[in-house]
Amino acid sequence: MKVVYSDKHRGHDPQNFIVRGRMKRSNEQPERALLLLDAARAQGHDIVAARDFGAAPRAAIHTPEYLHFLETVWENWQQLDDASEEVMPNVHPFPGQPFTYPDSLVGRAGYHMGDMACAIGRHTWEAAVWSAHTATHAADLALGGERAVYALCRPPGHHAYADRANGFTYLNNAAIAAQYLRRAHDRVAILDVDVHHGNGTQGIFWRRSDVLTVSLHGDPHFCTPFFTGHGHERGEGEGLGYNINYPLARGTGDDAYMQVLEQACGRVRDYHPGALVVALGLDAHERDPYRALAVSTEGFARIGAAIARLGLPTVLVQEGGYLCDDLPRNLASALQGYSQAA
Repeated sequence: MKVVYSDKHRGHDPQNFIVRGRMKRSNEQPERALLLLDAARAQGHDIVAARDFGAAPRAAIHTPEYLHFLETVWENWQQLDDASEEVMPNVHPFPGQPFTYPDSLVGRAGYHMGDMACAIGRHTWEAAVWSAHTATHAADLALGGERAVYALCRPPGHHAYADRANGFTYLNNAAIAAQYLRRAHDRVAILDVDVHHGNGTQGIFWRRSDVLTVSLHGDPHFCTPFFTGHGHERGEGEGLGYNINYPLARGTGDDAYMQVLEQACGRVRDYHPGALVVALGLDAHERDPYRALAVSTEGFARIGAAIARLGLPTVLVQEGGYLCDDLPRNLASALQGYSQAA
């Protein structure tokens, strides 16, 4: 399998992440990608350097105001009196209330940054852009005839909305890949197996029927992002029925997970897409730092095999999965399971 990767992520190392009121270093660290790269290389996969696809793929998903903000905010932030090294929001608009797009940089930070898990540093924009290029390159290879391509994206992307960073993410790589695949396919499906609901992806395609979004994740009654990911969220307008959520109970293990995954794969089959994007989170693992679900390393092989049996051109986009001894083994298991069943 071809593995697309860029080392431009290395400078992005967010130091500020507030958890239950306490400041800590972000779980989304550069070492994640290096461990995953070593695992893919050890399995003999073909490592391909990501290519620059220009601004168009990200502009097809994200708003001009948001892209301008991401590109310029760090430098402008440093001009503020007594500003922090990393951009962090401290005020947000209230949902459902009328508001005006702010002129103040502090206001714009609150508008375009959904939480305190998406700090923006000197190299965040470069890392996010090359993460999006990585996903686009993988999609381009799939359009060129590759059966499956793994996009080793960092930072991840599935929490990013069209105009808002959120949950370690800035540009929505899976959405960008899906939109790119639409160049050749009338319908594309996104299957998200990250432990956290892909709220940004859901929001981007909420009113669209040409991209099916299916997500398996920890139940938002106990698991972030809390506000989205419930089973009753099905889309609106033309998108009604094309957004499907499977919230899972805390501690869900392999067999129970696979039963729900087979249902999700059935929904993908019924949709008859031309291609598939998988938001490949590895944080459903039983020893991942989040410990919301309890999928084993062997369970990831079963997940990969189930996805391969869909028989679709597939772009596997790296999402979550955080530092623990099992992280590289989980990726190796998922890729091996896919390859053996393909």
